[in-house]
Amino acid sequence: MPSDAGHDAPPDAADGAAPAVLAPGASTAPAPAQVARRWPVVSGAVAVLLVLGLGAIVVVRERLLPFGFDAEWMEEMVEHRSPFWVVPSLVMNSLGGGVIAVFVVPIVVIVALLLFRRPWAALYFVIAIIVSAALVQILKSAIGRPRPEQILVVSDFGSFPSGHSANAATLAVTLGIVFVRVWIWVAGSVYTLLMMASRTYLGAHWLSDTIGGLLLGAGVAVLLWAPFAAKLYDERVRAHPPVWVR
Repeated sequence: MPSDAGHDAPPDAADGAAPAVLAPGASTAPAPAQVARRWPVVSGAVAVLLVLGLGAIVVVRERLLPFGFDAEWMEEMVEHRSPFWVVPSLVMNSLGGGVIAVFVVPIVVIVALLLFRRPWAALYFVIAIIVSAALVQILKSAIGRPRPEQILVVSDFGSFPSGHSANAATLAVTLGIVFVRVWIWVAGSVYTLLMMASRTYLGAHWLSDTIGGLLLGAGVAVLLWAPFAAKLYDERVRAHPPVWVR
């Protein structure tokens, strides 16, 4: 019977050669964590391209009219409006935009990551949030889609894509990638879907706007993960005592 001895040994050790010496500062992460970047690049790029394609379709439609499913969904939202649902939707409106979304939430996340010695995660989070927000504003200005007439809140120019939905998706995906916890992915998914629903319930966006925001926010977060993949992995597997503990 063939022996299994040596099957788990490193290639150099099995050949009798001296084990390789890592250069100072070299990553000790397993090879798959270091090189498995193709799927983030491909999937993130596909999501962003889908947003651009959807935006192009919106532009070529006469007077930037909503799609049939947009109109039907909006009719349902308006028909079922009530104070019971409007109030939580307004809460989501505040959480996903303005000072809270632009300053409070990002600052809290960044400070928390830095306090627990996660500088690479903080940098990745900052870049993803900024790039996502910038692309939203560029597309809003370039496409110029009118918002629904049934809108209940004051919003900026441009309906496609939804900035609230993009911000929620970026936040959910980046935190899910950084912490790799099932409950974070579940909570982030629920938060993003509730944000999308609230945007259409308030008449601030067509359903397709929120879908575009979801794809854009998630796509940017995954795409930007690729250059940070090895650093984030190395950082995650180390201990993270707070900065006040030496």
